[in-house]
Parts: sequence; C-alpha cells; structure tokens
Amino acid sequence: MDAKQLKFKELAEKRVNNAIKNIQLIGNLSNTRNYTYSDEDIRKIFKRLKEEIGISEAKFKSKGKDKDFKL
Repeated sequence: MDAKQLKFKELAEKRVNNAIKNIQLIGNLSNTRNYTYSDEDIRKIFKRLKEEIGISEAKFKSKGKDKDFKL
C-alpha cells in the first residue's frame, strides 16, 4: 500500500467514525423529556443530511470526469 492510500484510509476511518458519533448525537435529540421539536424540524434535518451524503458520494463517482464544457 502506498503512502497516499494509507493516508486516505487513516483519514477516512477517522472522519467516518466522527460522522457516526455526530449522527448518534443527533439521534439523542429525539428525547422528548429534554427537547421539543416539530415533524418539519426533523424533516429538514434529515433532508439536509441526505443531501450532503449525496453530494459527497457524487464527488467519488465523478472522479476524473471533467464537468466543464470544452471544445
């Protein structure tokens, strides 16, 4: 494994684990003993999270593809 691949794996593991922990913290907001929220609030939160995941996934899928038009 080369240095770039090792660095990718190191950062990916760290960042994904941090994201998982933060998503779990968002789940803790569901405790109605401590918080009040509307269905609209929840819809907005998860819509935005899904959008960001889609954007990140698209960056990997479009790797190497030029998005600008050139003649």
